[in-house]
Amino acid sequence: MKKLLSLILVLSVITIVNSQTLKPYILGSTCSKSMSDVKVMAIAGLEKAGFTVVGEYMPVEDANRWMIIVSHPALDKAVKSVGELTGFASTLRLALTKEGDVINLTYTNPVYWGNAYFREDFDKVAAGYTTVESAFKKAVANIGSAKGTQFGSEKGLKPGDLRKYHYMFGMPYFDDTKELADFDSHDEAVAKIESSLRLGKPGVKLVYKHNVPGTKLTLFGLALSGETGEGSFMLKIDLGTPKHTAFLPYELLVMDDEVHMLHGRYRIALSFPDLTMGTFTKIMSSPGDIEELLKQLVED
Repeated sequence: MKKLLSLILVLSVITIVNSQTLKPYILGSTCSKSMSDVKVMAIAGLEKAGFTVVGEYMPVEDANRWMIIVSHPALDKAVKSVGELTGFASTLRLALTKEGDVINLTYTNPVYWGNAYFREDFDKVAAGYTTVESAFKKAVANIGSAKGTQFGSEKGLKPGDLRKYHYMFGMPYFDDTKELADFDSHDEAVAKIESSLRLGKPGVKLVYKHNVPGTKLTLFGLALSGETGEGSFMLKIDLGTPKHTAFLPYELLVMDDEVHMLHGRYRIALSFPDLTMGTFTKIMSSPGDIEELLKQLVED
């Protein structure tokens, strides 16, 4: 009977999720306290809700923005069950952005990103994502005024569209990654990236490193600065409100002995699905610029 009830619950979750229209971010709450106070409250809320904070930083070198990156046991379990490029799904992000007189607490919509990264395997891990959704709501519930509204796209995308997402004909899909290097082993690849970060490569700084337990999947989050860094594209495309601060940071995935990054034309478009072609052309060089910054970490 318990197994039957569990199966019914899973099937119900899948049915509800597949009928949704999803947007990339959720405005969790708004708060009129100071940035430093909200940081403390946000981290405490996340940890109480079951998340582990794996990194923090000030994106776009903008004092009005702060990023908190988290992992969760349900995400690790989901990634471990499917493996490979789903390693990109092993962390999610909560952003604090001062806009006007308030700080908006926004986070990556778990189900949106889960469908995009797990694709046809998402139904296998849907119940875990329901857990993560609930945890995010709990984390921000008592910080200012609760909202819980999706944003980042006027109409949103259905799960089926996210699973085969690409911006337009000829543009990359999720698995059209850029493989930046391969090594003799997973450990060697991770060690090379860590060594490069310690030496200090121009325009690249470590925000977090997360190893998915029981796998050879390690995700690095990197802050990008300088003329071709975050400011060079975010200030051109992040024009609406609430801000898409939770788009950052950019990631590198060590998958077995290979090092991958999501193609910029996929990762940016997925984060800004309503981006017009006119605006996209203003950042035409950004995907290549990001790749060049990250390649420094795996080259001699």
